[in-house]
Amino acid sequence: MTTQPNELSLSISKVIQATPDKVYAAWLDPRMLAQFMTPGPNMTCPQVETDPRVGGAYKVVMRDGETDIPHHGTYLELTPYSRIAFTWNSPHAAPDSEVHLTFAPEGDGTKVELTHVKFKNEDSLNGHKAGWTGILEALAGQFA
Repeated sequence: MTTQPNELSLSISKVIQATPDKVYAAWLDPRMLAQFMTPGPNMTCPQVETDPRVGGAYKVVMRDGETDIPHHGTYLELTPYSRIAFTWNSPHAAPDSEVHLTFAPEGDGTKVELTHVKFKNEDSLNGHKAGWTGILEALAGQFA
């Protein structure tokens, strides 16, 4: 049986040492996003634009050396301090794949659960898993 691209998904989680309201807000603030949307070492995020409302758009340009990697999408759900969902479009993703984030108190921090659904293939899924893991690590570093 062959797995279809829209059946491929990944889920990762990370506890961030900040309250859910602060972690939630970080995902919508262009200045904060620019600090942690860096999935690999020596990557930067020189351009971030957000319109944080359901139906609003965002744009994130990641830079790896001299190469710009554009990402864009639309916010699908914004439930303050508990859930964000958005489409995810990039050169390495299936069109209109979706990312779902949930935020829940855990100890003195917030457990962030990230689920990304719909990939072109297993290689794309594995690349995104590494990328999202790096992004969550960078987010944690912003609150360390």
